[in-house]
Amino acid sequence: MWSWVSHDSVETADRTEWFNDMIARTVAPHRMELVDPATFHARTGVLELGRVSVAYHDYGAQRSWRTPELIRRSDPEHYFLGLLTGGGMRVDQGRNEARLTAGDAVLFDTSHPYSAGTTSPGGSRVLLMSIPRTVVNLPADRVDAALAQGFAAREGIGAILRRFLGSLREHAGACSPQELESLERSTVSLASALIAQQLDAWEALSAETREEILLRRVHAFIEHHLDDPGLSPEAVAAHHHISLRGLYSLFSAEEESVAARIRRRRLERCRAELAASRPPQPIRAIAARWGFTSDTAFSRTFKAAYGISPRAFRRQAAAQHGQLTPPAETGPPRHRPRRRAPGAESGSGVPLRTVGSGGRG
Repeated sequence: MWSWVSHDSVETADRTEWFNDMIARTVAPHRMELVDPATFHARTGVLELGRVSVAYHDYGAQRSWRTPELIRRSDPEHYFLGLLTGGGMRVDQGRNEARLTAGDAVLFDTSHPYSAGTTSPGGSRVLLMSIPRTVVNLPADRVDAALAQGFAAREGIGAILRRFLGSLREHAGACSPQELESLERSTVSLASALIAQQLDAWEALSAETREEILLRRVHAFIEHHLDDPGLSPEAVAAHHHISLRGLYSLFSAEEESVAARIRRRRLERCRAELAASRPPQPIRAIAARWGFTSDTAFSRTFKAAYGISPRAFRRQAAAQHGQLTPPAETGPPRHRPRRRAPGAESGSGVPLRTVGSGGRG
């Protein structure tokens, strides 16, 4: 469950002390300085996941110092991995100086002195993961050498981690204790993978972590190529340089096969557009936009999944929103050209029965 605190009820004269106390509880004791207490704002949410925690910070212009004296008094011995989502931020630790903008990431720890602060007048917004040093199974000397080295986290594992943390903010409150325990493992795996990528130490990760990261990369690839009719298990395997058997093995513990996931996500995209597209677009155009190459097969698969035909679903959705019945469809579909999934042969459209067929694989 997320716990949220805000400056809203804090008097101006008390904001520095309040913010200092809040950072001491959610990060570690610091010496704080607010640039302008009268206009300073702060809102923080913290999600505890067993040994690790995830925090969302949105705060105004400030400066902070973690001094040797404060470290001697109290040291949780944690790494902090921050993903900046807005504003600007700096972190100086050891010999390194990180200057961050939205989309950048930085690693620092509580066991060595550092200074930090905002670099934009409006402050910063940052997702911050707190992870005990003992659970990061990477060479400590190499990790410490990378402290306060900013790096881009807009693509690849960085983007996957950012989406994962965003989903925690939306959905973690409804998770059971067992599910939160699983989320703890995923948080550590993803954070460790992002750090390992910066250290070029992928081989130091456990086999379980490498497998989880590969699975998440596959999921992200599928999401990005749902509109390509050439998306298939074969194309997915080729892009990730694994055999088809290896891909099936990767999905063996999942609730659905590779093809079933592709089919389900395409149907979900189509269903959303059928319910929301205004003005209404031809059903065949919507289906084609999300990789379906056969009108008949799409209608049959949609009805098998939802118990209703695409046309009847659209009329039902329009009626529920008090809108007029969509006009009858005429003429060929008009839709944008689609990129081909890497690994698929040029010019070879994959029909629905191949991409979305039943059975594992």
